[in-house]
Amino acid sequence: MTPYDMIKSHLDTAVPFATYVGVKILEVGDGVARAELSQRPEVSNHIQSMHAGAMFTLGEAASGAAMAGALAPVILGMRPVAATGQIAFKKVAVGTLTAHAKTSKDGAHLMQALKDDGKVAFDVLVDVRDSSGDTVVEMTVNWYVSANR
Repeated sequence: MTPYDMIKSHLDTAVPFATYVGVKILEVGDGVARAELSQRPEVSNHIQSMHAGAMFTLGEAASGAAMAGALAPVILGMRPVAATGQIAFKKVAVGTLTAHAKTSKDGAHLMQALKDDGKVAFDVLVDVRDSSGDTVVEMTVNWYVSANR
């Protein structure tokens, strides 16, 4: 099992709210991740499209997986916190959505910053697409990561 597989497996239960909403982490790599959320009544809104809160949860979960992947060698000793999140809704979203997340800096750069400063803050960019491949949400989540206390 690779470190990325271990992170993926851990994230399946580490964030109870994302699990409750129905987010599935599909893939974790060095600063990248994909996650999926299928529409069902519990995550829909009054116009039978995906609820904004459910889409935010999907994007934030994917961003966390990408963050963890970038810091895979040390992530279990870190305290990651989502500091800010910005979201832009681009299109009415229905059906199964897939979030594609990528850190703004590569894992080696982030690891060096952690080594030098004991902490690091960085953005993760998220593109949420519908089953047609159209972008329905663009998101940026800023993560602050420091050593466990």
